[in-house]
Amino acid sequence: MTVLSVSIALLLLPVLCAGEPIHMPITRRSSRVLTAADHFAAGDRARARYGFPTSASLAAKRMFRRASAAGFAVVNQQADSSYFSTIQIGTPGQPFDVILDTGSSDLFVFGTSCRECGDSAPVFDSSKSSSFSQTTSSRPTVINYGSGSVEGSIGTDTVSMGSFTTSSQDFLVVDEVTADLVSGTVSGLIGLAFQGLAATSAVPFWLALVNNNQLSSPEMAFQLTRSQSESDEPGGTFTLGGTNSSLFTGDVEFLSLAGDSSTPAGFWLLSLSAVTVQGQSVTIPTGDSALSAIDTGTTAIGGPTDAVSAIWAAVPGAGPVQGQNGQGFFQFPCSTSVQVTLSFGGKTWPINSEDMNLGSVEEGSSMCLGAIFDISLGSSSGQPGTPTWVVGDTFLKNVYSVFRQNPMSVGFAQLASDAGTGSSGGSTSPASIPGGPPIPSAGSPTDTGTSPQSQPTDGPNAAHSRVTPTAMMISTLVFILASVI
Repeated sequence: MTVLSVSIALLLLPVLCAGEPIHMPITRRSSRVLTAADHFAAGDRARARYGFPTSASLAAKRMFRRASAAGFAVVNQQADSSYFSTIQIGTPGQPFDVILDTGSSDLFVFGTSCRECGDSAPVFDSSKSSSFSQTTSSRPTVINYGSGSVEGSIGTDTVSMGSFTTSSQDFLVVDEVTADLVSGTVSGLIGLAFQGLAATSAVPFWLALVNNNQLSSPEMAFQLTRSQSESDEPGGTFTLGGTNSSLFTGDVEFLSLAGDSSTPAGFWLLSLSAVTVQGQSVTIPTGDSALSAIDTGTTAIGGPTDAVSAIWAAVPGAGPVQGQNGQGFFQFPCSTSVQVTLSFGGKTWPINSEDMNLGSVEEGSSMCLGAIFDISLGSSSGQPGTPTWVVGDTFLKNVYSVFRQNPMSVGFAQLASDAGTGSSGGSTSPASIPGGPPIPSAGSPTDTGTSPQSQPTDGPNAAHSRVTPTAMMISTLVFILASVI
């Protein structure tokens, strides 16, 4: 009996030792003030990314693939155009800044033979990693994104983010990249959606951690800030394996993923149920036409033609931008404060009017560019289950967002009072990720603010566990030892 009990205890140890959440600072990429042309280009990138025709070509080819807890620094790059954090690849680890993208599933980094990768971004040198292995395929792998593509070979190596590590992670070592797909010190992208979108067919890094029982909760969360300057700056916090309760108030409202449950999960999809503009409800489509991808890799909000037209019809003085390059975008008087709220079947979430204003249409103009654009340009994506709305950072900067694997759901909570203005929220400690910025402290144990007794344990709003993995391990071992004695 004693031997059996000790054996059970040893078998349980890997499960009970799931890591505490880590909270990584995010960096926001900023190098200059973005112009209307930049936003038009971003709109076309989002259209191509989700298989809609671009303003330059209504015959664009469908792209079927897109490309314990801890807190990680997030950098805001190019005035809210992308957010990135740091990972390490290889043995010993080589650090890389990678864009955090919940709208794709592949991991790629530039390799030593990469062309058009620029001089600022570090590149992965496989010859310096004792744990790297190359796939035997002689054909290059291509990953298409709305803003371009990358091409290279699939390799396998140890990948780490903070204290979390996968020892056999497949990823793309890039040899060729479309110019300006990423810029600055950014060396790649880490996809945080589901395996069904992966062009490499690899299990995404975050999901591999879930499958290996490394996370105390199968969740990741974002607090994104809005730009305060024209240089790279703190962009918020990315939490892996739970949430950071110092960054939000009240409950996290979890909403079950939408779409066909019989097909493998791809995007983080919700169904958009209601939109208000200037305090008035706007008619939007329902059913598959309400499917919305929650995408940290997209700057603004894209929607179907009729719905977007109805939204801007509710703003006095607003109208479409003239010219092919601005097709699908709308302008409004800069003096107008545009008030928009979104709901996905539960609470109503307001968007800060600053985020609805992308700046002047042109220098000296009294008209400003709106942050909700027509992504479909009157067409249909033609692919069942494909989102018709893309809800990007214009919305996500206004909420604390949580992406949960089990049960599959996306949750939103109200930001803490100082969490959306460039502050990462909570206290900070001197600890740091090797090769990365300082890490904010984890704060109090993750919690939605609701009592576990008052919530079902298997629904989308099931409460977070208040018991840490360490406490669970200790209590379990005490129970086993007590049985032995």
